[in-house]
Amino acid sequence: MPGKKKDKNGGIFHTLKFQMTLTYLILLGVIFFGIWFFNHFLLENNYLRYKRDNLMEVYSVLDEANTEHSFEDPEFESEILRLCNNYNLNFVVTDASSNTVYSNIKDPGQISRQLRDIVFARDNIQKKIIEETDKYCLCYLPDPSSGSEYAVIWGNLNDDRFFMIRTPLESIRESARIANNMLISIGGIAFLIAGIIIWGVTNRVTRPIMRLVGVSKRMSEMDFEARYTSCCGNELDLLGDNMNRMADSLKDNISRLKTANLELQRDVEARMHADERRKEFLSNVSHELKTPIALIQGYAEGLKDGIIEDKESLDYYCDVIMDETRKMNHLVKFLISLNQVESGEDQMVIERFDLDALISGTVNSFAQMCEQKEIRMIYEPQSGLYVWGDEYQVEEVLRNYISNAVNHCSGRKEIIIKTERIEDKVRTCVFNSGDPIPEESLGRLWEKFYKVDKARTREYGGSGLGLSIVKAIMESLHQQYGVRNYDDGVEFYFELSTK
Repeated sequence: MPGKKKDKNGGIFHTLKFQMTLTYLILLGVIFFGIWFFNHFLLENNYLRYKRDNLMEVYSVLDEANTEHSFEDPEFESEILRLCNNYNLNFVVTDASSNTVYSNIKDPGQISRQLRDIVFARDNIQKKIIEETDKYCLCYLPDPSSGSEYAVIWGNLNDDRFFMIRTPLESIRESARIANNMLISIGGIAFLIAGIIIWGVTNRVTRPIMRLVGVSKRMSEMDFEARYTSCCGNELDLLGDNMNRMADSLKDNISRLKTANLELQRDVEARMHADERRKEFLSNVSHELKTPIALIQGYAEGLKDGIIEDKESLDYYCDVIMDETRKMNHLVKFLISLNQVESGEDQMVIERFDLDALISGTVNSFAQMCEQKEIRMIYEPQSGLYVWGDEYQVEEVLRNYISNAVNHCSGRKEIIIKTERIEDKVRTCVFNSGDPIPEESLGRLWEKFYKVDKARTREYGGSGLGLSIVKAIMESLHQQYGVRNYDDGVEFYFELSTK
């Protein structure tokens, strides 16, 4: 049969479809065997018993007619002929000289001779006696002239009249053989057709069950997007609808549990590192703000002292003050964002979302910037990338990676974003062509305010906090992140769970 699928428990022989089909076929086989057994061993005996009853019925009519001397009665003649025709019987009544008195056949000579032989040579005739009284003998008797065997009842009606009624046994046995042969032939064909029909019916019954198995397997792998589609309107559809509702409920509960678990972990970690973060934060902020404040103060004092004599110098002083103010504002925003993530004030909402849609949207938002800098950004969308995390925070991580790649892209000016599945994780990688990061700096990239090339970082307004924010978010999510050097560039990555 087509469509055989082996399961992990032992193949098709352990499937419900095979077991149902086998059960029905065994039951059908038992029924056919019982009918065949009855025909083969009991049908002939039943036929013989039926024929013996026929012989006794005709004998009773003959005996009654003889007693009442009514052989010439038309009613008797009609009755006896009807019975003989219906039961396929021949009979003869003779006198003591073996002359035919009455018979239902035109040439009763053969029966008359056989009757005479039995009456006058009883001991020499081979016969199987079934029943014998002083009036009749019921037996199975061979006919020497034809070699056939007959069921025979014979005896005397009175002192000078004898009778014999017989029916051939060969037709009975032939009928039994024909019935058995037909039963075997028809039974074989019926068995084959029934097998095909039963297989089709069980396949139709088990198909929705297998769909339910597939849905339950995906749910066991924490894929709650799996859904059962109703098709039959029976109890299996009700079960499928309940499984769909259970999937929605489990998805919501797991989302809440993951959120609660992350909140609990953050609370524990926050208590352990609160003082350390506060001290480090104040130290780094004072260091980063010292230079722009000094510049702003110096140029402001110059303006106050009136050392500016022309408009060009005045504009330059104002531009410097505004640029340093912008950088300070940008730095403060980064510090606020970082502090919120590390302190847990920016509460995360863990949910299952489409990572491919998030990456595609972020890539589109950087398209104009890449075009201005003549950078080629490559990303091939992949459907079905559902992961767990805070979608807003994950977007922040991705934006920091892409922004960092755009600011450091050189050489062939190419940024490649890709995703790959690693067991129950999805890793997102952002590669930019250019110079590799010095090995001694790789371990410090995630530190607050650390800059590999301070001059270049200051040129595009970098604060050294972007990767620190990435670190804080990924550690809050308890997921892996990192960086790898290549000969022609650098690749940053982060991982998210699919379960």
